[in-house]
Amino acid sequence: MSDDFSLEYLGIENRNISRNLSRAKLYQEAILFDEGAAISNLGGLMLRSGEKTGRSPKDKRVVETEGLTDDVWWGKVNIPLKSSNYEINRERAIDYFNAVKRLYVFDGFAGWAPEYRLKVRVICTRPYHALFMRNMLIRPTEEELANFGKPDFTIMNAGKFPANRHTEQMSSKTSIDLNFDCNELTILGTEYAGEMKKGVFSVMHYLMPKQGVLSMHCSANEGNDGDVSLFFGLSGTGKTTLSADPHRHLIGDDEHCWSDNGVFNIEGGCYAKAIGLSAETEPEIYSAIRFGSVLENVVYDEKTHIVDFDDTSITQNTRVAYPINFIDNAKIPCIGGHPKNIIFLTYDAFGVLPPISKLTSDQAMYHFISGYTDKVAGTEMGVNEPQATFSACFGDAFLVLHPAMYAEMLAEKMQRHGANAWLINTGMTGGAYGTGERMSLKHTRAIIDAIHNGELDEVQTQHDPVFGVAIPDQVPGVPSDVLVPRDTWSDQAAFDATAAKLAGLFKANFEHYREGSSEAIANAGPRV
Repeated sequence: MSDDFSLEYLGIENRNISRNLSRAKLYQEAILFDEGAAISNLGGLMLRSGEKTGRSPKDKRVVETEGLTDDVWWGKVNIPLKSSNYEINRERAIDYFNAVKRLYVFDGFAGWAPEYRLKVRVICTRPYHALFMRNMLIRPTEEELANFGKPDFTIMNAGKFPANRHTEQMSSKTSIDLNFDCNELTILGTEYAGEMKKGVFSVMHYLMPKQGVLSMHCSANEGNDGDVSLFFGLSGTGKTTLSADPHRHLIGDDEHCWSDNGVFNIEGGCYAKAIGLSAETEPEIYSAIRFGSVLENVVYDEKTHIVDFDDTSITQNTRVAYPINFIDNAKIPCIGGHPKNIIFLTYDAFGVLPPISKLTSDQAMYHFISGYTDKVAGTEMGVNEPQATFSACFGDAFLVLHPAMYAEMLAEKMQRHGANAWLINTGMTGGAYGTGERMSLKHTRAIIDAIHNGELDEVQTQHDPVFGVAIPDQVPGVPSDVLVPRDTWSDQAAFDATAAKLAGLFKANFEHYREGSSEAIANAGPRV
């Protein structure tokens, strides 16, 4: 890189800029200048994200731009920010950059498909943040870096410096501001690295659909015959476990796009939960904790630097970030064909959804918009019975447009390319949480295998009277007596009441999205 690299075009006059440093050099910089940095016994770089150990969705803002952001899904997810107030926050970030002793820049790509990829420039003050994004974005070759030119989008992470609480429209000292007019993301008041990753995802959720490309919060893998499966699911549903198949190749674990040419991963790395991690439970992730990885907010022994992955004294949201090529069966480049199977995963603690059901395209849109799973009794204070949780498109915090727009795109692509949609319940059977038992992981894996082997494509089905989905009469490796939920309950009247309750919760949730959704979607929901 040229020694005369400058950021003056942004108003940044600081000349002490380290650009596109190697992993080894970023390790060295972190040990020297990043407070609390240490190296784990496995080789990962360990750091703290400061006061914030998770995302701050209530502090996310989208700058209002006349004519450009007219189609934004405004509300609790996308909170509007006046352009004048953005300029105040941006100036605070620039002033901070000009005052610090050193800046770090990383240039990378978002999107493995060359025809859709974005050039992203990250400007930050912590080596940890530079290494994190070096892992999470796609790393350019030396030739690509030499010809990188002007970025398509710039992240200015001044997270160690707070927003001014007295600035209009500020709710705290934290502000994460997305501006599609000047193509910038400005971060103040939080050092949590995930804000950068999800900021890029939000950008793709806005820009890609305008090019006819569906952006999706899902994992993706590919069989040896080139068949692609997408896995959607909220935390606790088994998305990571079920998509990490040793007999299939991992395209990506979290963020993807579906274009006219097929599926491509947005990211160059993975950002996995580290709580409870072990070589036995998650061998692929555990083996990825080596030189170059970033361990965030973990607790470790001061003498041995051995991490205690069960210690949640800092946060339950401990994380590890690593390049995707640290996974042995990753497919590089992270691109696949058109998906054959769309798999929605849910942990239904009410015990009324089938372990496997096939969805029509309308039902796929409805369940995609619903994004249903459960919080389980006993996991949080005050949770005494299962609590239904809904997140539109299985990731409403990152959507920029109305959820129905993404759902319509999903259905259109499914129909055009002949993809099947399946709803898999990894939750309870034989009763609700507390009386029933969890679905056997062995049976769930057999269901996934049967989907991939095509053994359910032509199987006979029966109609679920409440949710309207098609339940296969048989699945290889799965006892037939667990396939129909009502038959697994000893008290069928209790089943009927519980099924009606869950159907009512689905209906109530959908009312938030009815405006902007087609009648076809609305009519694909459960019958109360």
